[in-house]
Amino acid sequence: MKFLLPVFLIILFSCKNDNYFVKSAVFPENATISEKIEIASGIVPDKRQLAWQKLEMTAFLHFGINTFTGREWGEGTESPLLFNPTKLDARQWAKTVKEGGFKMMILTAKHHDGFCLWPTSTTTHSVASSPWRDGKGDVVREVSDACREFDLKFGVYLSPWDRNAKSYGNTPEYNRFFMAQLTELLTNYGKVDEVWFDGACGEGPNGKKQEYDWEAWYALIKKLQPEAVIAIKGEDVRWVGTETGYGRPTEWSVTALAPGGRKEMIEINEALGLTEMSPDLGSREVISKAKSLYWYPAEVDVSIRPGWFFHEEENDRVKTLARLTDIYFNSVGMNAVLLLNIPPDKRGLIHENDAERLKEFNNWIKNSFSANLLKNALTDTKDHSRLIDDNEDSYITLPDFPSKITFTFDEPKNFNVIELKEYIEKGQRVESFYVEANTGKSWQKIAEGTTIGYRRLIKFPDIKAQAIRFTITASRNQAFLESAGVYLSQEVLSDPVIRRNKAGMLSIDCEVPGPLITFTTDGADPGPESQVYVSPVAFPDGGLVKARAFLSDFSKTGDIVSENFGISPAHWKVTAFSAETKAFPAEAIIDGDASSMWHTPWEGNIISHPHFIEVDMSVNQDIAGFIYRPRKDGNFSGTALTCSIEVSTNGKKWTSIVQNYSFDNMKNNPSDRKILLKKPVTARFFRFISHESIFKEQWSSAGEIEVIPAKK
Repeated sequence: MKFLLPVFLIILFSCKNDNYFVKSAVFPENATISEKIEIASGIVPDKRQLAWQKLEMTAFLHFGINTFTGREWGEGTESPLLFNPTKLDARQWAKTVKEGGFKMMILTAKHHDGFCLWPTSTTTHSVASSPWRDGKGDVVREVSDACREFDLKFGVYLSPWDRNAKSYGNTPEYNRFFMAQLTELLTNYGKVDEVWFDGACGEGPNGKKQEYDWEAWYALIKKLQPEAVIAIKGEDVRWVGTETGYGRPTEWSVTALAPGGRKEMIEINEALGLTEMSPDLGSREVISKAKSLYWYPAEVDVSIRPGWFFHEEENDRVKTLARLTDIYFNSVGMNAVLLLNIPPDKRGLIHENDAERLKEFNNWIKNSFSANLLKNALTDTKDHSRLIDDNEDSYITLPDFPSKITFTFDEPKNFNVIELKEYIEKGQRVESFYVEANTGKSWQKIAEGTTIGYRRLIKFPDIKAQAIRFTITASRNQAFLESAGVYLSQEVLSDPVIRRNKAGMLSIDCEVPGPLITFTTDGADPGPESQVYVSPVAFPDGGLVKARAFLSDFSKTGDIVSENFGISPAHWKVTAFSAETKAFPAEAIIDGDASSMWHTPWEGNIISHPHFIEVDMSVNQDIAGFIYRPRKDGNFSGTALTCSIEVSTNGKKWTSIVQNYSFDNMKNNPSDRKILLKKPVTARFFRFISHESIFKEQWSSAGEIEVIPAKK
């Protein structure tokens, strides 16, 4: 493990008999689990990581040639003449981002299509070849200047995958090309606070896969912008593992997941069976198998719209305030930094709908967290009062567990949010805690959790209490708490989300907890008199479900939402498929979870259309049609445009019942689609065949494929 030392300089110092390790530590050979946990408790962030964590929210701006083509991933063959944002105003971007409460703006200086938003000397595929500003414009310059004017930090995204560069696939030549682009961005635009890489890697024109020189790129960044954090495929900040906006309930910043893209780090992760998507990156069980640990905090990325680039047809699909508040609790409130994408439109402006929602979002944050109700409360000890003194360098030490901290209000208070923060300059240590409230008669548990880290928020239904008690039940070594808070956040009524799992159990939840939900399954509109949703309901035969949410004794009413379901896939299995990837297997299309997906390879050994998947429903079914549900992660790459369907009673003899069916306007509106048959058929097996995807890719994807039963 000696190779770790030059990259992760381990600084060891002593403080009150504790050993601290800046950014990483290598375990001694034959270390016991107790010794490993002792070391884990002392791993701390470096100054750059600490400053980054305190930002809490960063804005991502996906802008480029895709904005004008309607694509998410460009081919690299697009003409620069298409790029002409006639009203581009980076100051409007910065002002909007600032009004949204964000502290940094990261620009996609180059996406996978290779089109550069600055006049680079490395290629003509840039703004210099566009009609915008008569070929004399520089988006990166305008954004960096706007960030400084509005006191925002500035970051750049530079895609390693370049589908335009002729040298891509010629590893040494392209790495020199990329280094030149990186050098321009890091020397010509002032201070850069975050450099953002993803790991997308395809084949070049020569048919060879490019090998990225991560080590050289990291060294260049540290040389030219030593205060910048390197994110996602960097060694300072990691991807949380999903693009939904939701972090893990147990989110360790101290991970066994080795950071970055260097070969030796990949080998460490392969040996441990870890990826960014692994549900557990830092528990005692994982640490027991590890040889080293890293301070590698999570960044939670999500787009304010379904897509990452601007699409006109998504103007009415900007995330609701309720969804954004829930994302806030599950990202910032789960020991992570929120990276919210806000894509400028074809004019070169952040759209009015997005801008208005960001203002609402920031106002909600300000109003919800402006008054810490603990400020005037009495503490059980003088030492514990340091948790509410507004001093970021103040903290309390908890040496024994369980440790209890009690606050008593001068009069009963209404609240619905608790906040805890560890003093992470001394590491992340708390493993479990719970919270109780005294309503006047007795103590009752109102919240519990595992990790805390930089900031932990937990939302629950409104409660009125005279006192509140925090209990830290387990920690790695002594714990250091920086602050505690109790708040009454603004209630936001959200529409219900209707789901059904593979077993056929129907569940209905709102984007935020709290509202009462009623629902129907007979086609009637739900009202106060309809069945109240309490817990999952069996719904194996499918059909139409309608639901509506209510607040404040039905005085505040939400919109009616509906969802159609086919036959429950409880006993189905996939019997054959054209291709799949490890992360997105074929079985995902019949798991009852539309957020998972089947996706064929998009890099390496790519198999072209047609793509197919065969399913055994275990028994003959009377079929009236099918439902195709596209992937739900906001990136609709691989979504089917045309398809065919075949059925069989024995899995051997097949009958075609749908030929070259086209999903009208699927490119502009990628949504769930029904395929209704002219007359019902009886079959046990079906084969779904995708002939073409909406963006003409060679790969295919699907969230779910369901069967609509014939009416009996």
